[in-house]
Amino acid sequence: MAELPRRADVVIVGAGIVGCSVAAELTRLGITDVVVCDQGPLPVTGGSTSHAPGLVFQTNPSKTMCELAQRSVGRYTELGAFLGVGGIEVAATPERHQELKRRHGLATSWGLASELLTPEQVAERIPLLDPSRIHAGYHVPSDGVARGVDACAALADESNARFVGETAVTGINVANGRVRAVETSAGRIETDLVVVAAGIWGPLVGRMAGIQVPLYPVEHQLAWTTPVRELAGEKDEAVRHPILRHQDSCMYFRQRGERYGVGSYQHRPLLFDPEDIPSHAEAPVMPTMLRFTPEDFEPAWRDAVELLPPLDQTEPAEAMNAMFSFTPDGNPLLGETPGVAGFWLAEAVWVTHGPGVGWAVAEWIANGTPPLDLRECDANRFEAHVSTPAYVRARAATAYDEVYDIIHPLQPMEEPRPIRVSPFYGRERELDAVFLEANGWERPHWYEANASLADGAEPPGRDAWAARYWSPIVAAEALATRERGGLFDMTSLKRAEVAGPGALGLLQRLTTNELDRPPGYVTYTLMLDERGGILSDVTVARLSESRFQLGLNGPRDVEYLRRQAPSDVDVADTTGATCCIGLWGPFAREALQPLTHDDVSHEGFGFFRARELFVRDVPVTALRLSYVGELGWELYAPADFGRRLWDVLWEQAAEHGLVAAGRGAFNAMRLEKGYRSWGTDMWSEHDPYEAGLTFAVNQEKGDFVGRASLEGRSEPKRRLVPMTLDRVVMGKEPVWANGDRVGFVTSADWGHSLGTGIAYAWLPAELADEGQTVEVEYFHERYPASVAPDPPFDPEMKRMRR
Repeated sequence: MAELPRRADVVIVGAGIVGCSVAAELTRLGITDVVVCDQGPLPVTGGSTSHAPGLVFQTNPSKTMCELAQRSVGRYTELGAFLGVGGIEVAATPERHQELKRRHGLATSWGLASELLTPEQVAERIPLLDPSRIHAGYHVPSDGVARGVDACAALADESNARFVGETAVTGINVANGRVRAVETSAGRIETDLVVVAAGIWGPLVGRMAGIQVPLYPVEHQLAWTTPVRELAGEKDEAVRHPILRHQDSCMYFRQRGERYGVGSYQHRPLLFDPEDIPSHAEAPVMPTMLRFTPEDFEPAWRDAVELLPPLDQTEPAEAMNAMFSFTPDGNPLLGETPGVAGFWLAEAVWVTHGPGVGWAVAEWIANGTPPLDLRECDANRFEAHVSTPAYVRARAATAYDEVYDIIHPLQPMEEPRPIRVSPFYGRERELDAVFLEANGWERPHWYEANASLADGAEPPGRDAWAARYWSPIVAAEALATRERGGLFDMTSLKRAEVAGPGALGLLQRLTTNELDRPPGYVTYTLMLDERGGILSDVTVARLSESRFQLGLNGPRDVEYLRRQAPSDVDVADTTGATCCIGLWGPFAREALQPLTHDDVSHEGFGFFRARELFVRDVPVTALRLSYVGELGWELYAPADFGRRLWDVLWEQAAEHGLVAAGRGAFNAMRLEKGYRSWGTDMWSEHDPYEAGLTFAVNQEKGDFVGRASLEGRSEPKRRLVPMTLDRVVMGKEPVWANGDRVGFVTSADWGHSLGTGIAYAWLPAELADEGQTVEVEYFHERYPASVAPDPPFDPEMKRMRR
């Protein structure tokens, strides 16, 4: 064990698989003055890595999480700490069989080799299994078992970092918003950068720096059986059988020599307050291993014996309730925290992703940009309410319950709700709105009050899966908006005001388009990283010489702007203090003009212009733009005027046949119009030219972040393009051409004005020209699709500019 130094460039808190991986990767990158502290003995520190069964199932709905798992498999293999026996998931119900087909499609989209198996083929690979109990299996040959503790020891050996065990972190010194030192039981270490890889102790370390870390420890049951007769003679640590998931019973299995490990998520959520985690001295074995509760395990054991009958001749022997971390959305917490510079998180990471996360975080620290898109893992992704203890606890319990559930892409959380509502919420409930939730906001997806508009309509191109969280009313609202107009609640869109003498300079430096235009202009632009990847798309309205209103994509955008802002610029998140109605459609002008003294004719209020005006007696910032491809305005008002704004608009709009319309119609219409959605259609692994956003880049305006990286990229090798097909798919499906996987779908819906399904997809440039044909795989069936004009609807933009 190394002696504690007085200073280090980086201090890592936690020597589990994540902390060891970060240390090894940092030293590989030339950052060698690294200290790793852990309160437990090395290398078996007593954290989750020490007891984890080591199952690595790589398939994930998230492309990022799948890539991190694939990276981890490669790293474990290099370290000699991986047994590539494959992984199998089985279906005991028809619904799960369909889910396995979907997961096979996800793996195919992300470049992970997989196959579907018959029950007999599963039993050939796992002879203990009764094939009559299942409908099918899903097999990933490269899955397997990681030996986490062995990997930690190997990483420590290859690293130049100093590892210090049995040394508890007792405090984090923060001064002027920046980390200055780490206090430990063995002394103080001066440092400017701390990485918290403390697992279930993460919230406690976070509080030392004044940071709420939104994760909660949850107990999980694992038992190792007595020897299985059919495995007699196997060496102690031998693993020949593939790892196994039986998700219909919330269970997993793995072989270890003559024994089998049986893990269960069946039991009630057993949440454990971080403050109550026992110390090493108090714990019988280790702090993360608690007393086994056999009464919780009995139903799971019966299911295990039913699936693997030879287990009936065994009994649970080494059994534990072991703790590990859950976050509100189930993803890790990575990156520098808001409010404390130099305080980084690498938290809520399971063994599956540990080395991949270590690589990503180290590269991010060393180079200023992560090596792959981490939007779904960024520690800055959450709104403020998500970090409250009550919310974290409630969501951790739900995440545990749902860990093996079949989750629909549109499925909202059920509790806790409602958390955030717009000022229009009461009026929307009067119209029988059906709400889905996003980022805490209740958002109308459609209005049952419009049911008469959809009388007799059949869901076009939708199977039962695509028809979930959908109604024919969605189609009726979209068509009514195209024909007459609609009122859309857009309050949940993230907004910020950037103001001060240096505001223009800041925004010019951080974005791609020309913003040095007179007050009253609106500009669509992009924020890029240094590699030219799209960090966000932004709508900027210049309201005065030094005041700008920004339409953003989430809290991480606001945090990025704040970190980059000089002292003479203020960045304020205005979302909660304001509200917004999208007034869009052919009769939007007729509805608005009687309510204001301002001229809102095309000549008086041009396209992509902004103006502060009154809608009757409500002060409004009006932006003439539309995300649905129709004439209209986004009307922003202080939240306390919101109810009044709705009422005066609703009264006038009704005279012209406008309807209240929800997010279902909104999404279908924006796809028809070819509008990209950041985070769904494009993210930081894509550049503007690939994404079809060349118009948002002005290379002549001067330097901006990412400009140098864009040089020479005008002929992209892949493109985001729309396709038409005869059905609705849901996104993330693989695309095939000439027998090869060539891309994947991003967004998809039915184009109600076009009478066809629309799916945007990333395709090689040679297959991305209009008229070319491909196939989309949907639940293991392939359907023909054709590359369509971009945009498919109103390409001349006549409807918006009238």
